[in-house]
Amino acid sequence: MSNRVVEGRMVTADRLAELIEGERPMESEAIEDADRECPDCGGNVLQVGYMPSVTEFVTGYKCQDCAWSDDDRD
Repeated sequence: MSNRVVEGRMVTADRLAELIEGERPMESEAIEDADRECPDCGGNVLQVGYMPSVTEFVTGYKCQDCAWSDDDRD
C-alpha cells in the first residue's frame, strides 16, 4: 500500500477509506488515481476499494485538495 497526500496530510488506504466512509473499513486495497476531476474544486481525485462489512465491497473516491468524497453505491 502506498501513502498519498490528501488535504495536506499523508494517508494510508485504510485512512482514506475511513475519510470516505466515516468509519474504519475491515480491509482496503491500494490507493489509485481515479482519472477524474473533483466536481467541487477541479482537483485530483483518488480512489480506493474497501470492505465496510463482510458482505460489501465499495470503491470510494476522494479529492486530494478539498473535502469532497463519493462512492459507487447506487
